[in-house]
Formats: sequence, structure tokens, C-alpha cells
Amino acid sequence: MRESQLDPSASPLKAFGAQLRRLRKAAGLTQTQLGELTHLSDSQISNLERGARNPTLEWVRVADKVLGTGGTLELTYWSLRGSSFLPGYPEYAAKEREARGIRIFELGIIPGLVQTRGYAEALEAGSVARGSVTAEQGAERVRLLLNRQERINRDPAPSIHVILDESCLRTVVGSETVMSQQLAHVEKLAQRPNYVVQVAPFDLGAHRPFMRSMSLLDLGDGTSLGYTETHQRGYLENDRAIVSAWAREYDLLQVEALSQAASLKMISKARRDFSV
Repeated sequence: MRESQLDPSASPLKAFGAQLRRLRKAAGLTQTQLGELTHLSDSQISNLERGARNPTLEWVRVADKVLGTGGTLELTYWSLRGSSFLPGYPEYAAKEREARGIRIFELGIIPGLVQTRGYAEALEAGSVARGSVTAEQGAERVRLLLNRQERINRDPAPSIHVILDESCLRTVVGSETVMSQQLAHVEKLAQRPNYVVQVAPFDLGAHRPFMRSMSLLDLGDGTSLGYTETHQRGYLENDRAIVSAWAREYDLLQVEALSQAASLKMISKARRDFSV
């Protein structure tokens, strides 16, 4: 039977269906085979792929395991359900899993890939208290963040370069104990051969090229993607000229920021200040 054409831009449900079909084919499975492995009929799988049927969270989690996606479908599911994930974030998280190199600049908070569970839970507790997300959504975001970290700690591991604005070290999230443990975790990660951690100090001032957090993904096929967020949504940038400009600015920031040795001294001092 000839498969119908999918238009992922038509609706969030159709975007989920297109993602499901892509992942199924990448796993080398037919609709019938996927149905047998996840306890649905081939017609039900077809309906899911065409965006004619809403998936359940339980089924999505089973499908993620069967397809070996590392949680990609569940990220798309929460976007579909109107969860607290910004539009654009699930697409970024899916591409992050494929990256051989990840470059991050963060303002204000420690970036997700290097957060401890305690720090992530404290952040989500704040979102719940503000009414931005429900308690269930906050718990799901923490769980998916930890899943995202597990996917990055693979073999071979991608190179990860993290530049923290000094504000990341000074903004108290949760408690001083949470902060002390978080900064100790950053110090520990910096000892790994695939990590580089730097701090962009406050006195960098106008020499700091980025006014908001951003990430660059270097993919296995030689292409690169950029990602940044506003308060309303995330933006996955694939225009080669724009991404190249971001990469040049990141290189400049890397030169202007403290060396890793000096950065770790600053992080260690901040940790000790929280431990007093």
C-alpha cells in the first residue's frame, strides 16, 4: 500500500506522525512490525503517522524503547500536548542526540546538560510556584532532562564546550546547598576529556558577543545548527550563513572568556562561598 504524504507543518499531531514515521523507517520496521512490538494494529500505526489518532503517553514510551530513540518521541509528545516545552525545543533535543560537538553559552542559570537533579528540581519547583507549569509537567521536564543527559553520555562521547556567564555562578537556585553541589558537579565534569568549561566574567562587559543563551550543534554530516530561545519559543537555526556567524562569535567569546584553569578557580571559590 502506498503511504500518504505527510505535512508536519499542518498541525502538532501531524508533526508527531511525521516524526514517528521517520523513526520507524530509520529502525527498518514496517507499520505491521511496529504494531506487533507495541501492541497496536498496523491500521492504528497508520492513523498515528497520518495524525488521525492521538497517542497515549504509555504507548509513546514503549515506542521510544522499541525504536531506540532515547526519548525523542516523548519530547515530541509533550510538545503535542501543549506542555511547558517551548515550541522548537523538541526538535533541538532530537538533533542534540546526533551531535558530535556541542557548544553552549548560558546566562543566569546552569545549562541543562550539566545540571544536577537537585538543581533541575529546584528550577522546576520555581516554575510550579509561579504557575508556569503543573507539578506533573515539572516532574516530566526533570525526568526528560535526565534522559537527555544519559543520551549525551554515550560512546563515543561528543565534545562539549560550555561557557557560563558569571551570573550562572551567582544566581541562587534552590538553596546554597543545591548551589554548592551543582558547582561541584560542574568542576567534576570539567575533568572529563570531552568537556571544556569556561566562565565569561562580568567585567567582559560589551565584549560579550551574545545577549541571550545559545547553543551550536556540530552534526556528523559536517553541518551545524544553532539554537536560541525567547520567552515564548525556541528557534532552531539551520541557515548556514547565520550559524557560521554564531560560530565566529562563539570563537571570539572563547578567547575573551577566562581560561579553563582560571574558570575552575572562580567556580571553586563560588562553591566554597555557598558552603560556608
